[in-house]
Amino acid sequence: FWTWRQSMYRFLDSLMPDHVGTIAEFVFMEMLEAGFAAVAEFHYLHHDAKGKQYNDLSEMAAQITHAATNSGIGLTLLPVLYIQGGCDGRHLMGGQRRFGCDLDLFEKLFTQTAAGIANAPSDFGVGVAPHSLRAVPPHALSRVQSICPGGPIHMHLAEQTNEVDEVFAYLNARPAEWLMDNACIDERWCLIHCTQITDQETTRLAQTGAVAGLCPITESNLGDGIFNGRKFFHAGGKFGIGSDSNIHIALWHELATLEYSQRLRDQSRATLALSDRSTGRVLFDSTNTSGAQAAARNSGGIETGRWADLIGISSDNEMLCHCSNDRILDSLIFSGRGHTCVSDVWSAGRHLVTQGRHKDRDRIVKAYRNVLEKLKQKI
Repeated sequence: FWTWRQSMYRFLDSLMPDHVGTIAEFVFMEMLEAGFAAVAEFHYLHHDAKGKQYNDLSEMAAQITHAATNSGIGLTLLPVLYIQGGCDGRHLMGGQRRFGCDLDLFEKLFTQTAAGIANAPSDFGVGVAPHSLRAVPPHALSRVQSICPGGPIHMHLAEQTNEVDEVFAYLNARPAEWLMDNACIDERWCLIHCTQITDQETTRLAQTGAVAGLCPITESNLGDGIFNGRKFFHAGGKFGIGSDSNIHIALWHELATLEYSQRLRDQSRATLALSDRSTGRVLFDSTNTSGAQAAARNSGGIETGRWADLIGISSDNEMLCHCSNDRILDSLIFSGRGHTCVSDVWSAGRHLVTQGRHKDRDRIVKAYRNVLEKLKQKI
């Protein structure tokens, strides 16, 4: 993880605003083709490579908003508050300088970002993301919540063992324990990763109504650990699925990875299944409803008055031709071929993917390849 983190920071030094917009649009296109209709974007990148503010403080946020508008994906934009380089209050260094804001600057950034979102498609929204207990000191948490009253709050929590050790050394409590003891955690919150939480913390977190934001492919790729999903779900917990590092954008694979991690740890089968719902049904339903909650998005089900965030599935193939009911979802998730069955995707009624292909794929891929060539010459 820490080697990957340093490589990421070196890459950040070369990114200009137009690069970020082009890359984001490519990622959003990939998400749509995979079956994601909306994204809650944990948006770090605020300043230039030296940490200097752009003339328009929300320049980078505007790039993300523009990319989402062009791709058509639904967007909840979450500007990240990143104050310090660790619990000891050390200054931000290297690539972290692009993230840094004190509370006053962050409030201005949020206000400008929210103004930009107000002029975007009507299903777009905004929230806040205090990065973690490493990057945001305790005194800042209450104010950052007040900056966006009523909006969603996303925060990294207990991803790495090193993080748990660092927080415990400075706050005399584990991250999940400290946050639940000192902040009003409720349905507004989405706590990202949570791969290093105890059984007691798992049960407490499930009872708060907050969503656990899981990124199983990334957590596997970085060796973060296994989320305590079985205990969390059976205690009434809610979980949603995200992509994070974008090493492999694959909705069905994310869900399968979550379930398989539980089976490997517990040496069990159909770990998240219920007596009246298959594993695939449980995974898909929770992702829909809890993902909508985490993004504060009026979707998550096919009902009058909700945004039409829809996936069209082709059953005219050897994977699904004899399937019905929950077995369709089980096959999509566990066959390894679910991505080939996504025929259409709508976001808030915008028909963006047809026959598995984004409507602007050629243009988006061409722009992305051009940016990669430019970056290759710099890095």
